[in-house]
Amino acid sequence: MATPAKTDTTSLTGETGKRSLGQLVSDVSLDVSQIMRGEIELAKAEIKQDVTHAGKGAGMFAGAAFFGLYGLGLLWLGLAGVIAIWLPWWAGLLIMAGVLFLVAGILALIGNSERQKVHGKPDRAIREGKETVKTIKAAAQGQQRATAIESSHS
Repeated sequence: MATPAKTDTTSLTGETGKRSLGQLVSDVSLDVSQIMRGEIELAKAEIKQDVTHAGKGAGMFAGAAFFGLYGLGLLWLGLAGVIAIWLPWWAGLLIMAGVLFLVAGILALIGNSERQKVHGKPDRAIREGKETVKTIKAAAQGQQRATAIESSHS
């Protein structure tokens, strides 16, 4: 959770040593603003990480498609060589096609693992936002109780 900036409380106290309602509202407004900025920054960082993983995954799939198409072309050339002439040159083409298919398979597996790392939503920012709201509500209730107790004693 983002921490609010330190403020100089000596200038916020009146002659009685207590801050006015306006000063308290100003403090809360400033603190909430700073907390929300921190939550937004966290959400941006999480989304940036997801976009990076998605980009890597897409690049790996593109590489897999590239090498797969080359492998397919060489496979067809190898089969054509088997049918046309029964000479060893086709064996080299088949071996090369196998190597390219192996590279395509490895890239596809890596791309799939990168794709699975994409969460799609900023989980930490959402969780921390909920905690912030819960904390603010608890603090507001505590302030209301303190005000009620103080007013009943006077």
